[in-house]
Amino acid sequence: MPTDLIAGFLSGAVLIVAIGAQNSYVLRQGIRREHVLPLVLFCASADALLIVAGVAGLGALIQAQPGLLGLARYGGAAFLLAYGLASAQRAWKPQQLVLGAGTRLPLGVAMATCLGFTFLNPHVYLDTVILLGALASQREEGRWIFAAGAAGASFVWFFALGYGARFLAPLFAKPLSWRILDSMISMTMLGLGSLLILE
Repeated sequence: MPTDLIAGFLSGAVLIVAIGAQNSYVLRQGIRREHVLPLVLFCASADALLIVAGVAGLGALIQAQPGLLGLARYGGAAFLLAYGLASAQRAWKPQQLVLGAGTRLPLGVAMATCLGFTFLNPHVYLDTVILLGALASQREEGRWIFAAGAAGASFVWFFALGYGARFLAPLFAKPLSWRILDSMISMTMLGLGSLLILE
């Protein structure tokens, strides 16, 4: 039903459209125009997979096994803190963006980093698997249409973020802009990592 599709899209958008670790990483890679298509496809597909898993009942299994979330919590915290420190180092020694030149991040490294931001973040399981799964299950017959809407929101967001970021490239021709962006990313990562430890 159209109402289930719209409700799913809006619910997914509310949870996905936030400047967190994964979105900050996609934004940075989008500005650099490095591996944008595989990164946005991976992020959106991972969200869709987790949403489907939540609708299929994985959320109840995760809630019954708090140790799994605890493992993701501390692993994710370590990953975020390490990346936050790396971003702080980049902010300390900024470089000018030269499109088509300079050192490009290898695809394997870019994808592995994105995988870490996606699956080592316990909040992704709370948002997509548990919360969206619970919202979808309330709709009974329309739950899969709701899930399709939520997954659609993820695809729209990540493609808009990844490919829309290139319009910021002229601004990031100045080292100061990269220093500000990497400082913000560093604070985001360090803050999120610290919160995971303190929760």
